[in-house]
Amino acid sequence: MAGGRRGDHDQLTAFTSDGEGIRLNVRVTPRARKSAVTGLAAGADGRAAIAVRLAAPPVDGAANQALIAFLAAELGVGRSSVQIVTGEKSRLKTVRIARLSAAAVCAWLANAGVRDLNPPAP
Repeated sequence: MAGGRRGDHDQLTAFTSDGEGIRLNVRVTPRARKSAVTGLAAGADGRAAIAVRLAAPPVDGAANQALIAFLAAELGVGRSSVQIVTGEKSRLKTVRIARLSAAAVCAWLANAGVRDLNPPAP
């Protein structure tokens, strides 16, 4: 199962439900030609993450702002609903999106071409 129960911390999932929204593990690659979801990645710590390429450079928070704008547009929520919880200065981030369901995230990933929600081993 891709999304978990409230409080679920399964390391094989790229996102979990926190009861009032979703927490996504995201691995960002800045300075791409265009911003896009490219699949799933496994971090060195074993966490699954949604791989996102961003056109913005990792300078002065530009990539973080681009990630917030990208996720808000892709998921159809306001930018104020998207918050980077951990990893502001790291490629691996935890992003919380308020008022979003696990079903919406699964549909978004499927539309982006991500079929297998179990990432490759690190």
